[in-house]
Amino acid sequence: MTGTPEPQNENLTLLGRRVLLGITGSIAAYKSAFLARELIKRGAEVRIVMTPSAIEFITPLTLSTLTGKPVHSDFTENKDSGEWTNHVELGLWGDLFLTAPCTAATLSAFANGTCSNLLQAVFLSARCPVMVAPAMDLDMFTNEATLVNLKTLGERGVSVIEPASGALASGLEGKGRMEEPEAIADFVEDFFKIGMPLAGKKVVVTAGPTEEPIDAVRYLGNRSTGKMGFELAARLANLGASVTLIAGPVKLDTPPRVSKRIDVMTAKEMYEVTMEVWPEMDAGIACAAVADMRPVNPASSKLHRGDLTDEIMLENTPDILLEMGVRKSASQVLMGFALETDSVEESLKSAEGKLERKNLDFIVMNTLADEGAGFSHDTNKVTVLQKVNIHTETRIFELKSKREVAHDLIDMLSTLLIS
Repeated sequence: MTGTPEPQNENLTLLGRRVLLGITGSIAAYKSAFLARELIKRGAEVRIVMTPSAIEFITPLTLSTLTGKPVHSDFTENKDSGEWTNHVELGLWGDLFLTAPCTAATLSAFANGTCSNLLQAVFLSARCPVMVAPAMDLDMFTNEATLVNLKTLGERGVSVIEPASGALASGLEGKGRMEEPEAIADFVEDFFKIGMPLAGKKVVVTAGPTEEPIDAVRYLGNRSTGKMGFELAARLANLGASVTLIAGPVKLDTPPRVSKRIDVMTAKEMYEVTMEVWPEMDAGIACAAVADMRPVNPASSKLHRGDLTDEIMLENTPDILLEMGVRKSASQVLMGFALETDSVEESLKSAEGKLERKNLDFIVMNTLADEGAGFSHDTNKVTVLQKVNIHTETRIFELKSKREVAHDLIDMLSTLLIS
């Protein structure tokens, strides 16, 4: 067992953050190239969506070269083939949707729900926080209509990066210049440091399989890759939680901002570490696929073919989730997982029994009968059962990437964690 996180570059303050950068038709669009570069320099992954008028000020080729990713500006990705740009996917991709520069026209569209270009469609689809950095002439910025739109967006939770004062494109002096790229990047950093909804919360996540030795080279285990648990840890950390990730033997890098990673091999090791940290946690997510049985007398050296017995005596491993439920305080929130192979009806019945028996707040059920769900996939399809007073509420989610599933599950967990 180890408790040392993988080394990370502490200077990359936005490491692992996904910033969707919107660019609109303003002379300040040239600054967006410097902004994209500044965000990337600080560790962010950047994708860009432009309005058609923005292309008149800066070319998609310039921005694509800086970000290393395609730039999107039209609903149709390829007009010859009819391939469309998935604005919903773009809206789900980002941890932050930042429009800089944001013109008066785009501010109005955002405030009024207009959807006449791809950028506006992405705004309406975005599930992440939204920021705007206005850029326009003084008279436009101080116009009552613009001020009303800014007030409306602020009331809806959109963060406004106030423009600076100085020489404007019209030749006038006054407020309306888009803030400088370095200052906007600082604003983004500060948002991720102090604006996160789970800041101050401590969460333990178990992930991956366990390996129960038969001898020095053989073991009992399962096909879990740990991907789902690591996505959950990443999402929690990105929302500001202090995450302790207890991982079985997996080949995955520690997600950025995870406070502590502890690697274990066996169910017993995972049990001991989890029980040690659980009392100080606000929440726990038991996503690990823990082996239920282990050999009673594992050999310390390799057993050769002639030494192998016809039978291996097995015994139960500790039930980590059950013990977490037994020790759970009234203020703690606990989410468990149940992988099933039976019919939907039988699987739901089994999951509901675990929800009650193990004193859980949530249980996430998936089944290997669903194509694309379970082990070894980058996607998952889950049904979540939640204990609400004396009743059980059920929510069914369609097949999604495990990253999107993590967003859904942490959204549900957060309703109790920050209530």
